[in-house]
Amino acid sequence: MSGCFTEDDGKIFKHSGDLPGVITGDGPVGVVISYERRGSVCAWRPLSDRLVAAGYRVLLYVRGSSQFPEDATVAMGKRLAKEKGVKRLFLVGGSIGATTAVPAALRLEGKVAGVVALSGQISEENAARLTVPLLQIGSENDGYGGAADLARAHDAATKAADNQTMVIPGESLHASALFSSPHGEDVLDRVVAFMERHKG
Repeated sequence: MSGCFTEDDGKIFKHSGDLPGVITGDGPVGVVISYERRGSVCAWRPLSDRLVAAGYRVLLYVRGSSQFPEDATVAMGKRLAKEKGVKRLFLVGGSIGATTAVPAALRLEGKVAGVVALSGQISEENAARLTVPLLQIGSENDGYGGAADLARAHDAATKAADNQTMVIPGESLHASALFSSPHGEDVLDRVVAFMERHKG
């Protein structure tokens, strides 16, 4: 797991041939994290650690260059849902992982408690079909998943059970870069509060 996770952190597994993944924590609510293109599981450790401390079971995985993020997210959601004791799932993504988290949630249907999209560019068509709670987080001036992109998806997601948007003003931070920024704690707090509200 790129030196960021070992068996001391949780259960290491293999998928799609020989790619690694890890499941940390042991709570009844699972979280699948799909990172941005050219990203890594390492950059998402701050969120993973925070969620595990809050009682969630978190799956992170290395995605191959040939894997379409939506398909990978669906496969990881199904994997985590089969873990003993897991009752519901949240899908969390960054950039392309955020964009494809919504159609992945639509495919997983009743298993998903909500979607958290960091710097995503969710299509209006997919946003309009979403019925589970949605939290979008991004920077105002980000070229992909900036304020305008988040606003379009927010306005289209009229069927979502909850529809929240957090925009960092004046910044162009992208996806996991939010965690290591001065806004990192606020972002983590917002994600955890959203999940606590909707975990069921």
